[in-house]
Amino acid sequence: MCGRFFREGVTWAEYFAALNIMGEPPEGIEPPPATYNAAPTQIHPIVRLNEVTRAREMVPAQWGLVPSWWTKPLSEKKFTTINAQSETAAEKPVFRGAFRHKRCLVPISGYYEWSVSGKTKTPFAFKLKNRRWFCVAGLWDAALIDGSELQTFTILTTKPNDFTAGIHDRMPVILSPENYGLWLDAAKGDPAPLFEPYPNEDMMAWPIGPAVGNVRNNFPELLDEV
Repeated sequence: MCGRFFREGVTWAEYFAALNIMGEPPEGIEPPPATYNAAPTQIHPIVRLNEVTRAREMVPAQWGLVPSWWTKPLSEKKFTTINAQSETAAEKPVFRGAFRHKRCLVPISGYYEWSVSGKTKTPFAFKLKNRRWFCVAGLWDAALIDGSELQTFTILTTKPNDFTAGIHDRMPVILSPENYGLWLDAAKGDPAPLFEPYPNEDMMAWPIGPAVGNVRNNFPELLDEV
């Protein structure tokens, strides 16, 4: 499971250039702020294809996918949808519609996982060696809840590479920039090759303090090695 991530400050110019987003960066509107403890139910930016123009756009969405067919109050939703297993997302009723038609990119700078040894849990931060931020594969959907449209997303996970396996049995599907288009557009072919674990040699990890366990803590020092 990938249940927490962090994202450094990124300018509109960086987002638009790196992700090939159409149009001009908005004037007078600040880009999504940096976050050092992104958690489920919070609002975060995703990049998707506009359903009419098919151009890439960045929009806010809530972490924790709510499928379009869900009409009950969110308090009655008892299943967890912050992650979707890449091996089964195409078949599971909660994810399969989004897998076919509503894929997205989720910009992050890294993520957290906890190593468990007996009763001791040690948090670790993971990031890429040569990229300050990157995108993981996601799915998005829109549901009508209490008369209002709610847009949500989930992060796809895959089996771990050898580097991360000693800490957790899953890792996010990390995409290389040249594969963003293949993931976003289902018409471009089978995405299964994208679900392979990211190369060991391109990743780094280090132990951090327990403060990250509290979602109210959100400051750069969470990433300090201990």
